[in-house]
Amino acid sequence: MSHPLIYALAVLIPLLSGTARAGDLIAFDAEQQRAFGIVLAPPVAASETLSSRYPAEVQVPNRQMRVVAAAQSGVLESLLVAEGERVSAGQVLAELRSPGLLEGQSAYLETLIRFELADGELARDRQLHQEGVIAERRLLETAARQRELAMLLEQRRQRLELIGLDPRDIETLTRERRLSSLLPIHAPMDAVVLEQLVSTGQSVEIAEPLYRLAQLEPLWLQVHVPVAQLAGIDVGSRVVLPRFDVMGAVVTVGRLVHGQDQGVTVIAEVRAGAEQLRPGQFVEVQLAAVADHSGWRVPAAALARQGEQSVVFVAREGAFEAREVELLSEEEQTALVSGPLSASDRLAVSGIVALKAAWLQAPGQTETGTETGTGAGTTSGGD
Repeated sequence: MSHPLIYALAVLIPLLSGTARAGDLIAFDAEQQRAFGIVLAPPVAASETLSSRYPAEVQVPNRQMRVVAAAQSGVLESLLVAEGERVSAGQVLAELRSPGLLEGQSAYLETLIRFELADGELARDRQLHQEGVIAERRLLETAARQRELAMLLEQRRQRLELIGLDPRDIETLTRERRLSSLLPIHAPMDAVVLEQLVSTGQSVEIAEPLYRLAQLEPLWLQVHVPVAQLAGIDVGSRVVLPRFDVMGAVVTVGRLVHGQDQGVTVIAEVRAGAEQLRPGQFVEVQLAAVADHSGWRVPAAALARQGEQSVVFVAREGAFEAREVELLSEEEQTALVSGPLSASDRLAVSGIVALKAAWLQAPGQTETGTETGTGAGTTSGGD
């Protein structure tokens, strides 16, 4: 037997002969605390409980997703970005060779020429009307034709925008009057390319998806929570990702119960730390629900139990007090309790085997969690 263990047993034996019980003091000096590796920590005020871990899928919020599609049928001449690249609003993503673009440009330029002629005729007729050469009726007819062509020109301009031409490209077409069958496809926003859906040289139809773009901050977590575990969970409730040390907040709680797992979809939003997550990734989360009663959060190892009775060991000068608390709920590594505790108390949270032994071996206590004399193996602390 090693010397440290012999020393520890020598310290433990006198403790087992004490008279400790809830409310009493267990003498324990600093040297004994060091020998058993007892660590102290204060209780933490808590008004919420953490659930067990649930799987959650990382998703991009709907408002931050865009699908870039072909506005015209044609052949993809070049793809200029790939999956994972960051793109800026207006950046050219691909170039499409499209006969439909030529038709749209031709119609626009034809209307532009007719409008310019009508605009010139209107200016001339205004001058002639002022000089009394023509009647007002002729001036009104010329003005009506000019307005009609102006509306048609704007319609053809909007048609080019729907085809996919950038306003700057339309201005270039207006200025240079040169047709082109090459249609540049632009990014609608600053984003990351999530997925490339086509390849160079491929023939595509109108509205066929080319890329999926997304803004990756913030992100959503979609969690299926059993309907029986929804109590206390509402919009604004905290969501904890233990592995990533990241927190989020619930933004929606579904109303539909899914038949297969009797779960409800809960969506949480993660802002700070979202860069650690990736869309499509599965992670574990814990949901913070409002507790029925406010209390204190302590490490689970800080609790000593006997039947339905639970105590924590509060440090005193040269001793520990076994103080009874009510166990409200248990979490993974911690427990929520209520009782006569304060933030200034220092609890034994590690290395408390000797304290538990002394408490359990006191008169009226047993190691099996029953009253003295009611079961085999009962040991009185005074033996």
